[in-house]
Amino acid sequence: MTASHSHPITACQICGSADLASLLFLGYVPPVNTMPPLGERADEQPAFPLELLRCGDCGLVQIGQEVSAEVLFPHSYPYLSGTTKILSRNFADLQAEAQDILGLSADDLVIDVGSNDGTLLANFHTAGNRVLGIEPSQAGDVARRNGIETLTAYFGRETAARVAESHGTAKLVTAANVFAHIAQPHEVTAGIVDLLAPDGVFVSESHYLLDLVQTVQYDTIYHEHLRYYALGSLMRLLGDHGLEVFHVKRIPTHGGSIRVYAARPGTYDVRPSVAERLADEAAAGITDGSALQTFREAVVRSKVELYALLNDIRKPGVRIVGIGAPSRASTLIAYTGLDDGMVEAVLEVSSSHKLNKYIPGTRIPVVDEAMLFDEQPDYALLLSWHIADELAEVLRRKGYRGRFIAPLPTPRIIE
Repeated sequence: MTASHSHPITACQICGSADLASLLFLGYVPPVNTMPPLGERADEQPAFPLELLRCGDCGLVQIGQEVSAEVLFPHSYPYLSGTTKILSRNFADLQAEAQDILGLSADDLVIDVGSNDGTLLANFHTAGNRVLGIEPSQAGDVARRNGIETLTAYFGRETAARVAESHGTAKLVTAANVFAHIAQPHEVTAGIVDLLAPDGVFVSESHYLLDLVQTVQYDTIYHEHLRYYALGSLMRLLGDHGLEVFHVKRIPTHGGSIRVYAARPGTYDVRPSVAERLADEAAAGITDGSALQTFREAVVRSKVELYALLNDIRKPGVRIVGIGAPSRASTLIAYTGLDDGMVEAVLEVSSSHKLNKYIPGTRIPVVDEAMLFDEQPDYALLLSWHIADELAEVLRRKGYRGRFIAPLPTPRIIE
């Protein structure tokens, strides 16, 4: 890393090709979890170019600037998996599915890379398996308090060797919403293979490129997400390390993700789901890249349409607040240029580590969602728009009487 803690990515992170075509430039954006505390005077914040690129050789879609893990995932990293109900349900589903496919026994070790607060591993722990989390941030403290053994470390081959020596190899290694985050994917994959028992299985969950493109999810593009996997590019990476993909499942997390099972060739029968997903990608224009040609125009159109909607409702005395401060909210707010004159606050649940801070690059405060029910602002902008209808129903039941705005894929008002 340079002194600025970042450097441009000039070659494909999987195949090494320099044939990288620009798909979309979202501006110079601060890291999505750089959140100064409320009341602190505005000061300089780092911002890094955010550009989406596609490899002309292997088709991998990736960003063009790598920011150091120490900047993106400091010990103070505020995100907690357990605060997101859809993730909790998904991890319970993962445990049940993995148990069915692998037939895990009590002696089998399950390792989660980027284990956060232990929400995923808690399901295996409850089922009686040995578990170990690997997590660099303070979220690991929460996991340990809940009885989930967690190593505080960034993951790489050196960490993998240390874990294999102290705990032995694992029947299952998981990486949920982190496998696309970690730099040097070949070293990370090699480290995961080092941790696998001979019949071990690696399960990754990553935001799915097909869903990103089809539902205009430009807001899931940020510096923590170095790569945007389609199954084809993921199979190329895993295959380079002697792993065969044998089962694939589309899952609803993060607006559409893909769960991929891989093991050493011949360990498990390859299920029809693999060929089915590859056929989906070819038919949708992901494999040849044609679907990405219209993606940029759809992103620009969504921005203009959001401004048009806000222009119609933003009158003196009308109050608009945001709901939820997921990482994706920072990209949307930065790209569209929303500020505290348009959105007076963003509301979060009372347990969130993001409370009483500013949205990165703005003076929009993050405050307790009790404000929504106590003060009844006119409009609630659903920044977790991928679960807009579900979220609106929940907030309505809790007593909010105003109107909702879903900003993407086509901005709309929900009565």
